[in-house]
Amino acid sequence: QVQLVESGGGLVQAGGSLRLSCAASGRTFSGYAMAWFRQAPGKEREFVTAITWSGGIIYYADSVKGRFTISRDKARNTVYLQMHSLKPEDTAVYYCAAESKWRIATIRAPNEYDYWGQGTQVTVSS
Repeated sequence: QVQLVESGGGLVQAGGSLRLSCAASGRTFSGYAMAWFRQAPGKEREFVTAITWSGGIIYYADSVKGRFTISRDKARNTVYLQMHSLKPEDTAVYYCAAESKWRIATIRAPNEYDYWGQGTQVTVSS
């Protein structure tokens, strides 16, 4: 059974930084796509970034490009989201997701992913 556990959320001032972690367990994640999504109150869940476990493919939403960086540590089975220059509009619950049968065309779609963490709140004050 795949388990994803996010951590690292919190309250930060605009312009600040946070690093989120997603500890993955339950199986070998070779070949998986790992992603971060976020959901603000009253809004749909939106794609933030994704990385293949090999690290060969990485995508970012335009809204975070240049500010956020996704990475993974194979030895620790952990995916990270380093966030810099945070803005109030980045405020949301951030979710980690994993999928083995991913496709390039739909890697940004939430319904592409079978496994989800419980989420971690990120609040950016102005």
